[in-house]
Amino acid sequence: MTENRKRSFGFETKMLHAGHIPDAVTGARAVPIYQTTSYVFEDTDYAAQLFELKQYGNIYTRINNPTTAVFEERMAALENGTGALAVASGMAAQFTTMMTLLEPGDEVVASAHLYGGTVTQFTHTFKKLGIKVHFVDPTDIENWEAAITPKTRALYGETIGNPKGSVLDLETLAELAHARGMPLIVDNTFATPYLCRPMDFGADIVLHSATKFIGGHGTSIAGVIVDAGRFDFSHYPTIADNSPAYHDLRFYETFGHYGFLMKARAVTVRDTGAALSPFNAFLLIQGLETLSLRMERHVQNAQAVAQFLNQHPKVDWVAYAGLPDNEYHALAQKYTPKGPGAIFTFGIKASNPRAAGKEFIESLHLFSHLANVGDA
Repeated sequence: MTENRKRSFGFETKMLHAGHIPDAVTGARAVPIYQTTSYVFEDTDYAAQLFELKQYGNIYTRINNPTTAVFEERMAALENGTGALAVASGMAAQFTTMMTLLEPGDEVVASAHLYGGTVTQFTHTFKKLGIKVHFVDPTDIENWEAAITPKTRALYGETIGNPKGSVLDLETLAELAHARGMPLIVDNTFATPYLCRPMDFGADIVLHSATKFIGGHGTSIAGVIVDAGRFDFSHYPTIADNSPAYHDLRFYETFGHYGFLMKARAVTVRDTGAALSPFNAFLLIQGLETLSLRMERHVQNAQAVAQFLNQHPKVDWVAYAGLPDNEYHALAQKYTPKGPGAIFTFGIKASNPRAAGKEFIESLHLFSHLANVGDA
């Protein structure tokens, strides 16, 4: 008699198979694109159960979709999370996360080494909503500690800071966040789960602009939120208190470790309309199937070019944690042992660096000057 054992699959197997089984009706092996807005209910009682969140099923593609669900489950598997929620963009991912957790008057402490669009959203849009974000130099844990107030509800940073290339000390930051009773939220866009899984080091929520390396082909805008399912949200009113929109349902009490994601899906995304299209979900699934191969080559190329530039007489500095003399090299070896991503910056030796940079960009032939990264 053969003993049944739970099988543990490797990263690349999960890239190809997690979250999907062949279609039971047609036998289709590839993930079908369910390009539909809505779904037929079995009867009125079943419909009522769905709308009251007493039964799991498909209601409307603004809330969930079978194609998108495969992408979500695959991302959760790759990040070692308990579940995921795909949304329309990376900006939508962070907005959805914060709007699900926070209320007017709440505060966040964030790394100052962030994508410019994130800084703008935190500084301007959140200000209009009554939410204050304190930015700190992420390299010293004392900066984070000093910025925390009784109103602070989360710590936020990027695994690999954009564009400085700094590496976040995930374990130290997670310890601080948990000691103060709040989640650590990490944007893992530049690393991807192939290079780093922040949840393995204590992060509670991981975000991605899936537009970048997850998709990998520059064909779709998307974001994803992954929850570790470990943080106790029972003291967060937005998750634990009665929800009038669902007959005073309490998300944390009802769904436990899945309460945050359920609230994000059933309330925040439902009301903001930040849903991912099924077709884009399909494209992202195609991208995931080559993630490890692409990231491996991205890192090899970045390392070679960074080393070349670091030795070039006309280059003043190179900011890439893969270089031994970089201030973040030790952290990169700990958190991204396969390489600190594919993005780096450098400065040109010149009396007018800005003009020299402009001339350099406009002299490139192979590289494209555009507002995205991660295309391959």
